[in-house]
This record gives sequence, C-alpha cells and structure tokens, in this order.
Amino acid sequence: MHEIEKRGKLLLTSEYLVLDGADALALPTKAGQKFTIESTGAQTLEWTAKLVDGTAWFTATFNLPLKINEPSKNDLANTLLHILREAQKLNTLFLDNLEGYTITSQLGFDKNWGLGSSSTLIAFIAQWAQVDRYALLATTFGGSGYDLACADAKSSILYTMTKKEPIIRAAHFDPPFKDELFFIYLNKKQNSRDSIAHYRATPKEDIAKAIAEINKLTEAIRTSQTLIHFEQCLIEHEKLISKTIKTSRTQDTLFPDYTGVIKSLGGWGGDFVLATGTSSVVRAYFESKGYTTIISYSDMIL
Repeated sequence: MHEIEKRGKLLLTSEYLVLDGADALALPTKAGQKFTIESTGAQTLEWTAKLVDGTAWFTATFNLPLKINEPSKNDLANTLLHILREAQKLNTLFLDNLEGYTITSQLGFDKNWGLGSSSTLIAFIAQWAQVDRYALLATTFGGSGYDLACADAKSSILYTMTKKEPIIRAAHFDPPFKDELFFIYLNKKQNSRDSIAHYRATPKEDIAKAIAEINKLTEAIRTSQTLIHFEQCLIEHEKLISKTIKTSRTQDTLFPDYTGVIKSLGGWGGDFVLATGTSSVVRAYFESKGYTTIISYSDMIL
C-alpha cells in the first residue's frame, strides 16, 4: 500500500489575470486530499472517493486495459476515465498491464469548498503515472495550474504562467497581522470554468494594462507589514479586478456595512472570501448573516 497526499489551495491575488501571465500569490492549505494505492491483481481499477467524514461519495470500477471500456452513464466516472486515458497518452506504460489496483481518496475538507478536489486529483494522477502535471491539466480541466503548484508546496508561492513551464518561486508570505485574517465560505461552490469563460470576454488591451498594475499590487500585498497597508492594497486589488471583469465587488454587493475589508478569492461569486478584523468582530458579523464556516488564517494555511 502506498499513500500520496496533495495540498489544497487558495489564490490570494491576480485571480483571472493569472491566466495571462500575471504574478499570483497562492497559498497551499493545511487540508488536502490523501490517495491510497493498493495492488490487487484483479485486472480492474477500483476507485473510491470519500468525504471528509469518511463517507464514500463516488465509486467506479474500470476493466483493464482501460481502452476496452465503454462510456459510463456516470459523468464523474467518464471524467475520471478521460483523465486516466490522457495520462496514458503521456506515458504509454501507465496502466498497460492487468495488475489491477484499488484507489481510495480521502478529502480533508468539504468538497463544496473549492479548495482543490480537482487539482489534487490531477496532481496525484500525474505523479502516479509519472507524467507532467501541467500537460495533463491542459488536456483535461485546463486553467492556470497554480493549484497544481500548491498541491506539493510547503509554503506560499508566487506563480507565473508562461507558454512553456510555469515559474514558481517561494513567496515568504507570513504577515505579522495574520491573526486578523479569516476565510469565510459563501455557502455556494463556484464553477471556475464559468468564471474563466466570463473573463475571456475581456479585451486584450485591458488585460495587458491590468497585469502591470496587478503585479505591483501582488508584491505590495506580499510584503505588507501592517494591516492598514494590507487592507489598502486589497481594496485597490478588488477595484482593479472589478473594473477588468466588469463585476461588482463582493463587499459592495453582499457586505456593504462590514467595517473591515473583504476580498474575493479565485472565481468571484462563490467559494471563500478573505475578511480582515478581530476574531470577535468577524465571527459576530458573518454568523449574523448566516455564514457559519469561518476559518482563521492559521487554521487554513499551511
């Protein structure tokens, strides 16, 4: 039996613009997804995915070799099969025998949170198949790949997408005011592919201008030493993204009376937001609004 664990992720800066080469500050989470591989000799690949409480939420069995399988009526099974077959294209020796395996995945977070159930899956299969994770991503889910970089990161990273290999650098982001940073789940999972499609309608010249500005803000956010400066940078960041994607800021639409600063993370409109403030203020405010999943920076981020 062999175990592999991959980290979840949160994108702190440069959402959307990361797709066009902006520098992005990304944070791996303490919680991720653990995968267990066991050889069986049964000429099948049996896959079980478990929720954070250990309940199985997805099961599928594929005959080996995979090429003889017919499409399933289960969309998730078809998606998994597609990923495995794309991995085989990158490494023809992957699953080329009839040895058989049982794969069990265990989420360390609620699967609706958008912390990386898909990215950890891609990162795992790429490692198992011994293929390039970014090449596998390109033929499956697509996206910038920052989440794949977070899957094996041990601390915050600066991620830059290029036409070739992504550039990944240690960010050394450890703000002295982290006790006043909280992540709040907005009670709905955001479809990142829908968000990306909306962003793609933005004129190229607007994107180029925004990237130059967002890179400066990313560096300012990364190096902030006071909460006041950090909040000022977050506000400017939100205004810039709002203008670029022509979408209102989450704080303006949902929390206009909040005394701290709220920043969307990743795809606007769902998943988590970052909120600044003391624990008592943050919890009292958001719980009164019906948002009960409130996680401190130290509990969330690796």
